[in-house]
Amino acid sequence: MGFETIQYEVADRVATITFNRPDRLNALSPEMIRELRQAYADAEADPDVWILVVTGNGRAFCAGADVTEIPADGRVIYDEPYLTTYPQWEAPQEGTPPFRTMTKPVLAAVNGLCCGAGLDWVTTGDIVIASDRAEFFDPHVSIGLVSGREVVRLARVLPTNIAMRMALMGKHERMPAKRAYELGLVSEVVEHDRLLERAHEIAATIARNAPLAVRGTRLAIRQGLDVPLREAEIMAEAFRERVVRTDDAKEGPRAFVEKRTPDWKCQ
Repeated sequence: MGFETIQYEVADRVATITFNRPDRLNALSPEMIRELRQAYADAEADPDVWILVVTGNGRAFCAGADVTEIPADGRVIYDEPYLTTYPQWEAPQEGTPPFRTMTKPVLAAVNGLCCGAGLDWVTTGDIVIASDRAEFFDPHVSIGLVSGREVVRLARVLPTNIAMRMALMGKHERMPAKRAYELGLVSEVVEHDRLLERAHEIAATIARNAPLAVRGTRLAIRQGLDVPLREAEIMAEAFRERVVRTDDAKEGPRAFVEKRTPDWKCQ
């Protein structure tokens, strides 16, 4: 399908999703949220996609929700009647990838300003890199709103006092890319003009590995974070047992012995 607020491209086993509302600093509108959900579903269902890269056009990655399109009552907009579907009873996800249920890794390439709901890709992305022009902050309290899932996720990624400082300072203090790297919020900072190139280099490296093993490993880490360590270990072993029965699990050792590049079939 065609998209109006994002760009979606698939090449070399990578689906690249680019926020494309630069005049609004890529702020999330209801239409953009709908299109992102469709793009995530398309990528997850496409056998030619092994990894997703998410970035933005213009000087911002994502400036959070578009306040000009928030209803007067402050409710999150859904296509269905109010409270008729389960997601409406959960914390609103807005543009967040379905990181708890999808299998394919998401790499966020933060190209510029990243704040509010834009932080969701930073805290739920599997790998996050940033341009040296990137800046991070959480403006909720500065516009009279409680910072909800955004800061709760930040507090799982950053030291509590750092997350608290970001949340309570609001729009009045921004974290530069270098500081975000020092704190582990992003794993790499690159020159701005090389950001997308570097993102695709990382994606290409991941795509050289066995895709089902990558997905099982991702799920073991991601789902293991929500349970005690012993249960996480057992869950991870269950994923290992499932993948070891696949053709790819046989192809990997065989290719190693034969000193050749594995021919992954994703089966």
